[in-house]
Amino acid sequence: MSAEITIKKGLDLPMLGAPGTEVRQLTATGTRSVFPIEFAKEKFKAAVKEGDTVSRGGIVATSKRIEGFSLRSPVAGKIKEVRLGDRRALTEIVIEPSGKDDKETFPSYTVDGILKVGKEEILKVLVESGLIALIRQRPFSRIADPSSTPKSIFVNGMASAPFRPDAHGLIQDKADDLQVGLNALTQLTDGPVHLNLAASAKGKKDALNQAANVQVNYFAGPHPSGNTSTHIHYLDPIVPEDVVWTLRVSDVLRIGELLRTGIYPNRQRIMIAGEGVKEEFRGLFEVDTGASLSDIVNPVAEEGQQRVIRGDVLNGQTTDAAASAIYLYDQGFVLLPEDTERILLGWYAPTKEQYSAHKVVPSNWLKNKLFHFGTSTRGSKRAMVLTGIYDPYTSLDLMVDPLSRACIAGEAEDAIAMGILETDPEDFALCTFVCPSKTDFGSIIAKTLAEIEEEGI
Repeated sequence: MSAEITIKKGLDLPMLGAPGTEVRQLTATGTRSVFPIEFAKEKFKAAVKEGDTVSRGGIVATSKRIEGFSLRSPVAGKIKEVRLGDRRALTEIVIEPSGKDDKETFPSYTVDGILKVGKEEILKVLVESGLIALIRQRPFSRIADPSSTPKSIFVNGMASAPFRPDAHGLIQDKADDLQVGLNALTQLTDGPVHLNLAASAKGKKDALNQAANVQVNYFAGPHPSGNTSTHIHYLDPIVPEDVVWTLRVSDVLRIGELLRTGIYPNRQRIMIAGEGVKEEFRGLFEVDTGASLSDIVNPVAEEGQQRVIRGDVLNGQTTDAAASAIYLYDQGFVLLPEDTERILLGWYAPTKEQYSAHKVVPSNWLKNKLFHFGTSTRGSKRAMVLTGIYDPYTSLDLMVDPLSRACIAGEAEDAIAMGILETDPEDFALCTFVCPSKTDFGSIIAKTLAEIEEEGI
């Protein structure tokens, strides 16, 4: 049965630099890279050495924790370099493409045929191909444990954070991949598979709204209405001992492509947007997994120094494009002009061009106006004080002040009692944005969740 839920708390940032809807094709010409470090809680051992040849979908690294879990090469070629970091941790494997069509094959299924396949067989393919990494397990948002059975699975088909890719654009020409992926997920849980979409897209006659064998739900309201934690909170809340699996529509498409074709997917659609991107290039790009990020970002960037943010502007990470590539998890990048200018009188200036969530400048009373958002925090860090201003910016039924203070004090039991297991660091991104003390709530929550996971609930 479909659910329709409206979220009233939250905030949509009126940012300049919004993307268009066109999908462009980009083909990389340089090396490809596999980055084990993108799987933050996992450790890997290299399965290749420099000079080895590898096929598309060939094993390049194996997990030290999950039996059978491997990282695969996105292209056929020769191993150019195996890079190690601190304490000889595997950080990057660089592959020189050969131009050949050598590839590993996996079992393939039809849209209806996948419904007759058992859970064990599907999980075996996902683990061995490495695409099990696309499924995250709550609480703690780590790679799904193949030995567990989730009480439900949540597929996020919304994009309420600034400049995230629209799921309806991602699925263009990929209806079969979507349905194969969704059908596979129904075999992995004894409960429902929730496909959560924006209410504004209801009525579109596309593969998302017409998806079969899953519960399609619609959420309306400002960000964070599109956060997975919001969907779990309203549809199937987590309590201690519960296991829930989550993934995005882009992840379902890649899983569906693998299961439908039997070939490791090596292309993905990402969004590139923001004021730092030339207007004509803001939109979706289909790119090669593992391609150099600088080869993709540099041609579309505006003149001047631009900050490259992997993910969205609220919860993303600053990235050095020259030293990075397209990750398996990537959905998009935002480019913002580096903001080093100091504003005379700061927040006291009666300007119409500066935004404030607290309405301390006259520009915020102007409706439908878009603003320049730079990279400056517009102030320095201060001691956190009890203000009560954060609760209206999270859609979860919790109190941010007491929860964050319990985390800072190391009171894990109190944090659990106040609902931290339902959360993810991204749920507190708006709190950080509006905080007058410049407190990074996301890192506070992430640190406590890691401690709880390590010590056990």
